Amino acid sequence: MATNRPRSSTGPYEAATSFAALLRRTEAARSSQIESLTSSPRAIALAELGRKGRPNADEIVANVTAMTRALELADRLDADTILAKHQALVAGHMPAAAGRWRTEQVWIGGSSRSPHAAAYVAPVFERVPAAMGDLTGFMSRDDLPLLAQVALTYAQFESIHPFPDGNGRTGRALLHAQLRHGGLTREAIVPVSAGLLIDIDRYSQALTIYRDGDVEPIVTAVCEALFPALVSSRQLIADVTAARAGWGDRIRARRGAAAWALADMVATRPVIDARLAAEKLGVSTVNA
Repeated sequence: MATNRPRSSTGPYEAATSFAALLRRTEAARSSQIESLTSSPRAIALAELGRKGRPNADEIVANVTAMTRALELADRLDADTILAKHQALVAGHMPAAAGRWRTEQVWIGGSSRSPHAAAYVAPVFERVPAAMGDLTGFMSRDDLPLLAQVALTYAQFESIHPFPDGNGRTGRALLHAQLRHGGLTREAIVPVSAGLLIDIDRYSQALTIYRDGDVEPIVTAVCEALFPALVSSRQLIADVTAARAGWGDRIRARRGAAAWALADMVATRPVIDARLAAEKLGVSTVNA
């Protein structure tokens, strides 16, 4: 039987934008997981609504902000934009260091008291500004295959370790900005961190090998992480689309009612409250 109820009020551009937000959230959570920052989906969703108090969830939401900032500034791949990404990421828990190159020695592994027995010791902090200037110069080249350039930029960024904290997440946000800048992605992102998590030991080893002078493993690791990420992204979008389509015959609201827009909104932002619904839908909180 025919029905005059609309299946969705979302057009192609709005749908792409909505799924882009969903994929950014996925990438932020997986990128944080690489740094052993985990939180439940519910806690992350509540933190997005402004309900603070769970540190890991708050940091993951800050990572969403940093990712968004990275994509907004993708037309400018310079030191100032990298600092802006870091500012968005750590301003909540490290305000004094946010958006500034480090002024201390850092290392990976070993003890927090000294670099003795560390797996890697980053360059002394006095060399960071010049090293980052060299890296942004490399990023501006247009004579290299984009994926190889992105992978090498990421590995060099991690090796410089320009910040006291948040290097991995800032580096992966920069990776997505490069993919957008190079035209490989447009509206959405590919949650490459989900691909890297499949074999985190291989990824870590590839960074170590890069620092020993062999660039091939990290290029291969980043490129191969893209393919499972693409598969999982497509599946996620397909599942959400199917769920949203199934609501079309169950919503009894009149054509043009806010309930249809609410269904579109909930499809890609599964936890909302009346305040947010009222703001996004242009209705009163009572109606929401």
